[in-house]
Amino acid sequence: MSFFDDIQADAPGKSGDSQESNSGTSEPPAGEPVSPLAGDPISYVGVHPEAAHRPASNLPEDLRISWSWPHLLLFVGFALVSQLVVGVAILSYYSAHHHLSQRQFRRLFESDPKLIVGTNVLWFALILLFLYVTLSVLPNLPFWSSLGWRKLDANPRTGKGKPWMYFFSGSGLSLFVTIASSRVKNAEHVPIQEMFKSPSALMMLMSMAVLVAPLVEETIFRGYLYPVFARLISGLAQSFGMDSPSAIRTGVATSIVTTGVLFGLMHAPQLGWTWGLVSLLILVGVIFTFARAWTGTVFASFLLHLGYNSTLAVLTIVGTKGFTYLPPHP
Repeated sequence: MSFFDDIQADAPGKSGDSQESNSGTSEPPAGEPVSPLAGDPISYVGVHPEAAHRPASNLPEDLRISWSWPHLLLFVGFALVSQLVVGVAILSYYSAHHHLSQRQFRRLFESDPKLIVGTNVLWFALILLFLYVTLSVLPNLPFWSSLGWRKLDANPRTGKGKPWMYFFSGSGLSLFVTIASSRVKNAEHVPIQEMFKSPSALMMLMSMAVLVAPLVEETIFRGYLYPVFARLISGLAQSFGMDSPSAIRTGVATSIVTTGVLFGLMHAPQLGWTWGLVSLLILVGVIFTFARAWTGTVFASFLLHLGYNSTLAVLTIVGTKGFTYLPPHP
């Protein structure tokens, strides 16, 4: 299955007719839109049945999603519980086989690259599995396409460039953040610096940063969270009497900022809650989400993220002279 399996593979009218004929249900009256999501307990239509008959022409295509706040609450609950379960399972294993106290385990968890990277990759995999299981069951909605993974249509007239432009824009952003970070006090005394004390740890960190993080984090933040926040806030604004175009703009702008803040806060523990560094990552998250909103595809923010992390990896290799000049162990 490709990232860009789009809904256009089947014409909406034909696919809807074939499904209805097979299930034996009657066709809806002419003029009424067919909603394959009606009755689904975690879909937007399932929660708001009136939305099945509401024209969605005012919404951008990338905001016409099938999930709403019930699925969002379920997602947040699963993310927190799964992270707790993974942590408790690993703690139990080390306590039983290595006889470590909680304090010793915490120190190990902050310094052992295999434990750090392995735990994060496992948690990411569980979250993607949750999204796949709960979203792919919805009819006529390819998994990756429903999460905003669409082809990037370059259009210089509107400022939407070609893929390489986003990649190198991410590279430029990483240079800016690197320079700005050097001016933040105590930036060198953060937990993630423990990963810079051995070549193997750095290799594992960079591999995850380049090969795993852009795909998973963009799918979660820009593919799943951004559109649901934008749609919910737009609906709330309309309920207070705001006209539809203004409500959509408000929802999009608020969601861009909200998603960026959450992105920065997720990385805050790695940065020792150093607010200068966290603020820079919030800015990075806002820029990534803006690119996704501007282009209508997660592929744009993915390329930005990939360029950003790849450049940081190259700068690390250059700065450590090929991992031969590393900070001394305490």
